[in-house]
Amino acid sequence: MNSDNLTSLFTKLLKFGVVGFSGVLVDFGITYVFKEKLQVNKYVANGLGFSVAVVSNFILNKWWTFENIEPNYAPQFLTFVAVAIGGLAINQLILYLLHEKVKLNFYFAKLLAIGVVTLWNFGFSNYVVFSA
Repeated sequence: MNSDNLTSLFTKLLKFGVVGFSGVLVDFGITYVFKEKLQVNKYVANGLGFSVAVVSNFILNKWWTFENIEPNYAPQFLTFVAVAIGGLAINQLILYLLHEKVKLNFYFAKLLAIGVVTLWNFGFSNYVVFSA
């Protein structure tokens, strides 16, 4: 990999991180409101937060991170959602193991799960979803 490609990849990763951070805020905000204020089951609340963040992340990553101009965005979105569903499964498993089994704080466990899933999502977004 030459230095231009490495710089481009690093720039994308940084932008992906910024978008991801905004997604974390959306995810945690939705999760908090549903879990704490509306008393929805914590795993349902987690799924809702994750889902809303997926939509906002798709939009921001398509246009800003990857500067993707593909006009037929439906297949991209469906692939992005499929990757996100895989990420959600990983997220839920890590959350369950760290919170229920290891007894870490729910939100700390969620933060760790998000870190792992970020790497999963970036890899698929860069090399599959927005590769064109």
